[in-house]
Amino acid sequence: MAKYSFELKKKIVLEYLNEEVGYKTLAKKYDIPAIKSIKTWVYNYNAFGDKGLFRSRKNETYSFEKKLSVVELYMTTEVSYQQLALQENILNPSLIARWVNDFRIAGADALRPKKKGRKKDLKLPKEELKSNTETNVSDVSTERIRQLEDELLKLRIENAYLKELRRLRLEEETLLKKQRESSTASE
Repeated sequence: MAKYSFELKKKIVLEYLNEEVGYKTLAKKYDIPAIKSIKTWVYNYNAFGDKGLFRSRKNETYSFEKKLSVVELYMTTEVSYQQLALQENILNPSLIARWVNDFRIAGADALRPKKKGRKKDLKLPKEELKSNTETNVSDVSTERIRQLEDELLKLRIENAYLKELRRLRLEEETLLKKQRESSTASE
């Protein structure tokens, strides 16, 4: 995707907001192939002001707890990715979509920060190898505890989702029941 300067983005957004020119017209005028880019700029400008138009030079990192709470919010409420991004002050709504998909595929473990770089492949002396086997047992037990905690968390989120779904269905049934009663009473 082409990179556009802040000044150009702001000029296009202000032209859209002030002169009520359409997205297609602006895209043709400024030779921008994707109309969606302009829509995103306008949306970000309305939501975040000038900050929404700047190209981020650094990767924003979010903690495991923050990612998990955002995913939990998305799954238990009927909020769109964009609305949730606005609510949580996240500039990129597709980031939330990726977190949700990762969570659905691999569980909460997928949201944990990953180690960067290449794994060390050193030859260990025999004495250190013996001590490593003792610590390896404790590593396995902590890994099992972490897996169980992740499974518990996933089940809690699923439970909350199902409760919300049930509540919505009951509301819908009572609404239909009231409509039927009012229609029979009017006859």
